Amino acid sequence: MASVVFYFQVHQPFRLRRYSVFDTDHFYFDNLKNGEIARKVADKCYRPTTRLILDLVKRHKGNFRVSYAITGVALEQFEQFCPDIIDLFKELADTGCCEFVGETYNHSLSFIYSKREFVEQVDMQTAKIKQLFGVTPRVFRNTELIYNNELAHFVAGMKNPDGTGRFAGILCEGVDRILGFRSPNYLYMAPGNPRSNVGVGVGGKDKPFGTLCKNYRLSDDIAFRFSNRGWAEWPLSAEKFAQWVHQINGDGYLCNLFMDYETFGEHQWADTGIFKFLEKLPEAIFDVAPGENHFITPSMALDQFMPVGDYDVHDYISWADSERDLSAWRGNAMQNAALEECFRLENPVKDRVLKAELSGNAQEIAEARYLLDDWRKLTTSDHFYYMCTKYWADGDVHKYFSPYDSPYDAYINYMNVLDNVRTRLAVAPVAGKR
Repeated sequence: MASVVFYFQVHQPFRLRRYSVFDTDHFYFDNLKNGEIARKVADKCYRPTTRLILDLVKRHKGNFRVSYAITGVALEQFEQFCPDIIDLFKELADTGCCEFVGETYNHSLSFIYSKREFVEQVDMQTAKIKQLFGVTPRVFRNTELIYNNELAHFVAGMKNPDGTGRFAGILCEGVDRILGFRSPNYLYMAPGNPRSNVGVGVGGKDKPFGTLCKNYRLSDDIAFRFSNRGWAEWPLSAEKFAQWVHQINGDGYLCNLFMDYETFGEHQWADTGIFKFLEKLPEAIFDVAPGENHFITPSMALDQFMPVGDYDVHDYISWADSERDLSAWRGNAMQNAALEECFRLENPVKDRVLKAELSGNAQEIAEARYLLDDWRKLTTSDHFYYMCTKYWADGDVHKYFSPYDSPYDAYINYMNVLDNVRTRLAVAPVAGKR
């Protein structure tokens, strides 16, 4: 039996406009460009892919299941620029065959720099998912699948207001140097056996907090190699891929296919045949071994299986680049300086909000919250990804996503914005009546 866990990351950052040292206004984000990109990707990916998945769920009578982590900043842009995408996800949520995974609202590196901000962003994301789709995430995935033992224990210890555990498990990258001879096709756990306290399946409420590892080889066959005519397996058919999935039987029971949602239609264009592949994939996986293979959500996997051993991760890992570490965001002095300067502003910004709320002045409160919202959008990991100075294949990926001419332009633009945030903090709020 192979249980396929299909998980998609949906994210769009608020991109900065060109902001020079001579700019003094507080409008940092390029709303025209952000709207243009959101609508373009909606046309190429979000709309056709979600409609297709809805059709597949109905066609296969609930036996095809998917899961998503949709960032809060992406949801905000959908609401603003293409609200019908929200409606499509609502329709998918109503089928009961879609799970929404917890995430940081701003797709940030906050866990590394501020546990306080990390918790607040997770709370914001949970509230947004509950507001829009009427469900509360039971499984968590950190930004860009960033993970280590400390994160696993921290998330396992997060509680609901009633004291019950918040998450049953977490998603991460299956890294060869960590797995060694082992397969990513099993459920693992962090050393020390953190408890989920929310399990309802095997093991009940005493079940360990589970770790689902991405099968990066099979995932990347779809996400990166699908249209590569130089790849030995091109063209990739659904039937061939289903055979690869079926081969997991005997060496595991999970096939964790984790990828960017934009794989469908944006990174792999429609003319590559990616939509036809997706349309045929469920049926091909069912047909290769009738009654044996099926699709489940992450929480179903956590409920059905027990961990087989430890996934012992001391240094941070991620799903980015060939190193699968944090070098995509913290690989040079520019990135580290920008991140440190950004999170150094957290306490001053939040102190401003607290003082404003204590003052009771409506204008002061609105301005302080606006400042906090701006700062949080500046924590989004993409800003630091654009500053990456890697070369060869990984460098090409960074260039593809970056709106800047060079990493240095990205750094200068970002630091100009941060300097204006500091200027706003230095200006005393206008006193007002309660």
